[in-house]
Amino acid sequence: MKYPLAAAVSAAAPALIPAAALAHPGHGHAEAGPFLAGLSHPLAGADHLLAMVAVGLWAASLGGRAAWALPLCFVLAMVAGGALGAAGVALPLVEPAILASSVVIGAAIALALRAGLAVVLPVVAVFGLVHGHAHGAEGPGQGLLAYGAGFVIATALLHLSGIALGRLPMVRWLGAVTAAAGLALAVA
Repeated sequence: MKYPLAAAVSAAAPALIPAAALAHPGHGHAEAGPFLAGLSHPLAGADHLLAMVAVGLWAASLGGRAAWALPLCFVLAMVAGGALGAAGVALPLVEPAILASSVVIGAAIALALRAGLAVVLPVVAVFGLVHGHAHGAEGPGQGLLAYGAGFVIATALLHLSGIALGRLPMVRWLGAVTAAAGLALAVA
C-alpha cells in the first residue's frame, strides 16, 4: 500500500465523528430479538469496536501464544463482566476504563511494546471485564443467553478482524490511529 497512514486514518475516520462517540447508542435490533441485539451491540459503539479490533491487532503484533491468548482472555473476562452487569453488580469506572482500553492498547501497538503474557493478559482481562459489564448491564431482561451469544460472536469476529489487520506492515500506524480515535472519543 502506497499511503498506509492515509488508509489507516480513513479506516478510523468514522470513529472520530462525534455522533459515533456515544458509548452505547442503543441496541437497534432489540425488536429483532436478543441474539441480534447482542450481535449488533459491539458494532454500534465506536468505543467497543475500536477496543475489540485493537485486541486482535495487539495479539497479532505480539504473535506466538498471544495470538490466541489475548482474544480468549478478553472474551472470557467479557462474559464474566456481562454476568456481573446483568446481575446488577456495580463496577467502578466502567465507562472511563472502556474509553481507556482503545487508548492503552492502541498506544501499546504503536510503541511496539513487547511485554510478556503475565503483564498483557491482566490488562486485557480488565478491559474485557468492563466491556462485558456494559453489555450485560444494558442487555435485555429476557433472552440473556441469546444476547450474550450474539455479543460473544461479534467480539470474536472483531478480534479476528484485528488479527487479520495486524498482519499488515502498517500495524503500528493502526495502533496509533486507534489510540488517537480513543482519545477523540474521550473528549467528544
